[in-house]
Amino acid sequence: MTGTSNIEKLTKRSKISAKAARFTESVIREMSRLAVQHKAINLAQGFPDFAAPQELKDAASKAIQDDVNQYAITWGDKPFRDALAEKTKKTLGLTIDPETQITVTCGATEAMVAAMLATVDPGDEVIVFEPYYENYGPDAILAGAVPRYVMLHPPHWNFDPDELARAFTNKTKAIIINTPNNPTGKVFSREELQLIADLCHKWDVLCFTDEIYEHILYDGAEHVAMATLPGMAERTVTINGLSKTYSVTGWRIGTMIASKELTGAIRKVHDFLTVGAAAPLQRAGAAALRFPDSYYKELGKLYNERRTMLMDILKNAGIPFHVPKGAYYILADIKKFGFESDVAFTRFLIETVGVADVPGSSFFSRPELGHDYVRFCFCKKPETLKAAGERLADLHKHLAKSKQKVMS
Repeated sequence: MTGTSNIEKLTKRSKISAKAARFTESVIREMSRLAVQHKAINLAQGFPDFAAPQELKDAASKAIQDDVNQYAITWGDKPFRDALAEKTKKTLGLTIDPETQITVTCGATEAMVAAMLATVDPGDEVIVFEPYYENYGPDAILAGAVPRYVMLHPPHWNFDPDELARAFTNKTKAIIINTPNNPTGKVFSREELQLIADLCHKWDVLCFTDEIYEHILYDGAEHVAMATLPGMAERTVTINGLSKTYSVTGWRIGTMIASKELTGAIRKVHDFLTVGAAAPLQRAGAAALRFPDSYYKELGKLYNERRTMLMDILKNAGIPFHVPKGAYYILADIKKFGFESDVAFTRFLIETVGVADVPGSSFFSRPELGHDYVRFCFCKKPETLKAAGERLADLHKHLAKSKQKVMS
């Protein structure tokens, strides 16, 4: 009888881990699939639909023709690491050792989870500002940590210093900062970062900073890297990559800069996660990292023009929004439209209007907190944004027809 009982218990055991059951697939990537299915214009997923710099494409072609096609050193191709060290010195004023302080990963996405797995133990707490990029919560869960959320409050997406201070405890191992921020477009000020740094020192906490949008800024906003603040270089993991600045999101070349001690642990985890990022694309990336200052000025000008285009489109469509100071997203407020949820509004927009966004609930720990928001991205060609604008101009006509159907 006992043996039969044990067999019955085994057959009922879940095949899915408890960790995997605690989060969903990426909502952002799901919206891209729905956009394709319904032939909607994709303003959901943050990838440019225009060409990468020709010099970068030429460098990649040359690297392949030069047979840079085998494994690079696990933690990164040396020419790429050297170029990153040079750029970091030039743009941030930080002197780093490319031999002991840099890890090259398969995108910034892998960088964040590798950093967590290398430093966070099960039961540790990780502070996450919300709304947040959708990966951060699942990353903490995969590391066995407990996410502890601190709200960024509209319209300027500031945090309450007292609420943040209460979030730090003896269980806190790390805090995640994304500046410029996805999805809000917030750029953390030096004063805000110093307040966070003071708490990190007080509680001996690490700081993971996602700075992938560092060169995409508006209205005089300044990017301040946490590692440049006094005493923070030793406890900060700075995450970045080629994707956004050089319009190559599909290359999956991410970077991490950290102290020698932290880098040693991170490299071990990275090695067993992915072994290494694509060698020829790293070699090409070295060329990108040495682009002149004029490249970044033109990039900022380009995105400021696209930001203006999308803001005008949303105004014309009667959709309220928050003006971003950085990155290439606009978080819009949809509560006036009276939909049951952000997901319902998004499906209506994709299936009826023909424009895809991301429902705001994917950026919050509890879906109901995001029901009033959707996110649009403007990293698109002018003709793409124009076409989206033409469709969104008919939003109220579609809403009226939908209302009539419900009433009839």
